[in-house]
Amino acid sequence: MIRFIKDHRTEHGVEPICRVLPIAPATFYENMAKRADPSRWSDRARRDEELKPEIERVFEENLSVYGVRKVWHQMRRALTLHAARSPD
Repeated sequence: MIRFIKDHRTEHGVEPICRVLPIAPATFYENMAKRADPSRWSDRARRDEELKPEIERVFEENLSVYGVRKVWHQMRRALTLHAARSPD
């Protein structure tokens, strides 16, 4: 919905579109502000962004066939092994 509003806001305006769609204008503006300023992201969104390269690496190392659960399990195993190897 955010993309739709963004694409059509110059023609119709944000508020008229939001009256028809089930979304508050404040939600649209907050989403756009977060996209423009990553410091406004939640802790989880920041962590997800940090993990993207690792998730992509695990996915590609496994011939791009692992699903969400297998990638998650593989990453948990790697973190456990890493923690077991570094006693510092």
